Amino acid sequence: MAALIRHGSLVKPFKCSPTILAVNTTSLRYDITRFKSKKRPQMPTRMINDDNRSLACKGFLRYQKEYKPSDDTYDRIDKICEEQQISTKYATKLEDPVQRFNLFLACEQEFQHPIMNSVLYSIKTVSDLKKYYTKHVSNITPFDAMHSMELPKNLHINYDYVRFHPDTDTLFNGKTAFPKSSTLVTGLKYKKKYLGHQQDDPYLEKMLKI
Repeated sequence: MAALIRHGSLVKPFKCSPTILAVNTTSLRYDITRFKSKKRPQMPTRMINDDNRSLACKGFLRYQKEYKPSDDTYDRIDKICEEQQISTKYATKLEDPVQRFNLFLACEQEFQHPIMNSVLYSIKTVSDLKKYYTKHVSNITPFDAMHSMELPKNLHINYDYVRFHPDTDTLFNGKTAFPKSSTLVTGLKYKKKYLGHQQDDPYLEKMLKI
């Protein structure tokens, strides 16, 4: 059809049949519409893998500022509620969006501790707000927290554990008992403290020769 149109337009450019042009244009538009309708579906698996890879690099403990509640937390929140013309009763509901924003912003400036987005939905009353600001927030891992804990007598933890590295462990000329195991340090915090090591496969050269 396209060759016929080109042939007719070259020989008789001013006498080309409008019917042929209309049919060809209609079929072309149909093909374009059909191609646009067949969009490839998104692959959520790739997004999940990217998130998992990002978490593996950052570690399971997200960095946040430590917060220790004071003894007069309730009184300070009651004072903020009075300034915002909000009842200080525990059952007072916080439903107005503008009122919630002004109250949460004033509490953040007072305690230097913001309300996380993941818990905004759970703060529905003044009682919930007071419970949030009386909760201690720690920025250390549970393993590091054991330094200040009183452990049972039958439990011993070696905090200064040793990681193998061929440059520092020269007792056996840098040879390891696990030739196929690498020492990978994935956390950003511990990369400066511990050296990682990528162990080469000792049997790779023999396999390549085969």
